[in-house]
Amino acid sequence: MTDLYTSCATAPVRSPVWGRSAVQAAVAGLTALLLSGCAGLAATTTDVQPTAQVPAAWPTANAASAPVTASASLPVWSDYFADPALRQLIDIAIAQNRDLRVSLLNIEQARAQLGSRRADQLPTVNVSVSGSRSPSTNGTINSSYSGGLLVSSYELDFWGRVSSLSDQALAQYLATQEGARTAQISLISTVAQSWLNLLADEELLALSQQTLVSRVDGLRLNKLRFDNGAASELELRQAESLTEAARVTLAQQQRQRAQDENALVLLLGQPLPAALRSQLTQARLTQLRLPELPLALPSEVLAQRPDIRQAEQQLAAANANIGAARAAFFPSITLTAGVGSASGALDNLFKSGFWGYTLAPQLLLPIFDAGRNQAGLDSAKAGREIALAQYDKAIQSAFREVADALAGRDTLGEQLRAQTAQADAEVLRQRLTELRYKNGAASLLDSLDAQRSLFSAQQAVVQARLAYWNNQITLYKTLGGGAPTATH
Repeated sequence: MTDLYTSCATAPVRSPVWGRSAVQAAVAGLTALLLSGCAGLAATTTDVQPTAQVPAAWPTANAASAPVTASASLPVWSDYFADPALRQLIDIAIAQNRDLRVSLLNIEQARAQLGSRRADQLPTVNVSVSGSRSPSTNGTINSSYSGGLLVSSYELDFWGRVSSLSDQALAQYLATQEGARTAQISLISTVAQSWLNLLADEELLALSQQTLVSRVDGLRLNKLRFDNGAASELELRQAESLTEAARVTLAQQQRQRAQDENALVLLLGQPLPAALRSQLTQARLTQLRLPELPLALPSEVLAQRPDIRQAEQQLAAANANIGAARAAFFPSITLTAGVGSASGALDNLFKSGFWGYTLAPQLLLPIFDAGRNQAGLDSAKAGREIALAQYDKAIQSAFREVADALAGRDTLGEQLRAQTAQADAEVLRQRLTELRYKNGAASLLDSLDAQRSLFSAQQAVVQARLAYWNNQITLYKTLGGGAPTATH
């Protein structure tokens, strides 16, 4: 992009020759306006640099569980998600997801716009053939034909307006590429989390069905004891309440299971394959294995996140737009030229016609535009400030996302271990309470309370395990994992 400050500073300054000629006065005035424009605009050509600050280290609660390496390299998604079913789902989503397809089409559109802007830097050459016939005063018909090559209104880019627009289009194109990579990372992680949600739904659904069967059997036994006078109506009603609560939970799990599958189908862009559907009842969250992720310094993580690079390119596009807006204050020089032949007869146009050329340069200097150019420059500057604020926010948001995922890694693992230990304790408690109840040492209320606590603890284990693995996937995403090396 042409540096306006350099152009203005190095422009030769000549003392105007004052005379009586109006032409000399006009030239002198034009020169003064041009140089004053350079002087007024040169002071504002410095680009604004990002000022966002982030800490030099991650605020992890347990530093030993999050070692920082000098140079961290994340595995590609096909290596990170080693489960064959999950890899198949991700492949389907990358090929069929409509949102990702829109992102890729946005790249094609930006590439076409970049080609159009670059074409403006070269003259457009056309073949032109024209003819006219008109009657003369003596009653004859005058014929005139011309043909040749024509260059019309080609702008000589002295002030860098056209090249600035080309730079802007290039930055926008690169930004759309990074946007597509961001969309792919988000899609991969969302598909993985949706599949884990389905696995958790299946486990919770099986647990709810098993619990309902057990409580229906218990209710039948309590109804028999009540009919024979061995149990009170209070005990019977409490058993009924516990059974209906299990039915409520089962209905909720069935609804959640259907909704989670619908969400996954939307991400895939097609129905769930039958082979993968059959694996849902066999796979378990306990079988999932994901590699340990190396953790880099904040600056390295931010450098490899495509959303940060996208914001950076958008800032570059805004800076280039300011260069184009400033160039509007300077004279625009356009050139129209042609070379060809002219003849009074069409059949002799390119044989014995008259050959010649035309050259018509035009210079336009804005004098009064009611503030249009200044408004355009102010708008471009405001756009740059917006892009700068968005860039700063993208950096800060990225740091927060990684810090949150690290906090989850430090705490969710401990939560899962404690939740599992609690569920194991509830299993023993329920067995001991049931044994005491059968031997008359505990009441039915104690037995029902133990069953309720066990069911809640078992559900909490599945949910804690789901939260742990979902957080691992989120950490992989926030560190910039899953991005392709190139976007097609």
